Amino acid sequence: MSADTIAVAAAGVAAQAGNSYGAGPGITAPGVTAPGISAAMAARSAGENFPVALRLLPARHRQHLMAVYGFARTADDIGDKAPVAERARLLDELEADLAALYQGQSAAGRVGQGGAGEGGGPRLSVIRALGPAVTQCAIPQQPFLDLIQANRQDQLVTRYPSFGDLQGYCRLSANPVGRIVLYVFGAFSPARAGLSDQICTALQLAEHWQDVGEDFRAGRIYLPGEDMTRYGCTESDLSAPSASPALRALVAFETRRARALLDAGAPLVGTLRGFARAAVAGYVAGGRAALAAIAAADHDVLLATPRPRADRTAAELLRCYATGR
Repeated sequence: MSADTIAVAAAGVAAQAGNSYGAGPGITAPGVTAPGISAAMAARSAGENFPVALRLLPARHRQHLMAVYGFARTADDIGDKAPVAERARLLDELEADLAALYQGQSAAGRVGQGGAGEGGGPRLSVIRALGPAVTQCAIPQQPFLDLIQANRQDQLVTRYPSFGDLQGYCRLSANPVGRIVLYVFGAFSPARAGLSDQICTALQLAEHWQDVGEDFRAGRIYLPGEDMTRYGCTESDLSAPSASPALRALVAFETRRARALLDAGAPLVGTLRGFARAAVAGYVAGGRAALAAIAAADHDVLLATPRPRADRTAAELLRCYATGR
């Protein structure tokens, strides 16, 4: 994932609610409740490559997935959009509130109940919204901690010398989301987690290759340095209005590599049944459609951001669900 504020569902800057980051006792707008977060997250998720919570899923699964998405977007938006000087502190606050959620679960056997700050529990709406998912699905804390750590890394690391380095980043930024999804559906196992990791790394790579220009303007390059050298691509190529032949060739290579990872993880779908199968097929389909959109743009990721077509995503979803891969 994932992946790209803490006020109404991590959608924008907290100033939208009349606050600033860090205003008041917490980092959330007063009165924002878990249902409010779910509504705002549903609107925000419409721009993602893959269906975050397919409409055909039962309400309980949708609620859990949107709560997880809300957390992930919140961490991402702190790392990307909060004032630079405030980001480390805000990520620390998010982690501390997450710890309060899990400490409350251990101490009382229940999470996400009561008002902000009551009984030493979590204060942030986006963390309280996670309570039912954590309790009902027994989701461990580590995947959430990894997502926070990925955003800390984004503050320190802006270039990746090798593809292995980038994969290490994806292990923090994307793979935890897939593992959480497996817990949400009661389908977690080490074997499934390994396949899920390949899918999620591929989805993160697809997003990076769509956003090469945007990331460069933000001061980050996710294209591995070793690959840029191999294809004769320099940082000056990334500042051009459209992609050079060298950059197109490099992006074509990277999209093929992402597709291979996605295809390697896709058999996860065949191990699942029912709603879990539909949801994971949706993620795979979104990734395939995104990579197809990059190819359809002749791998020019600077002229405009390639976006997957809805009909292509739907067709990929049906095929993936039917074939189990």
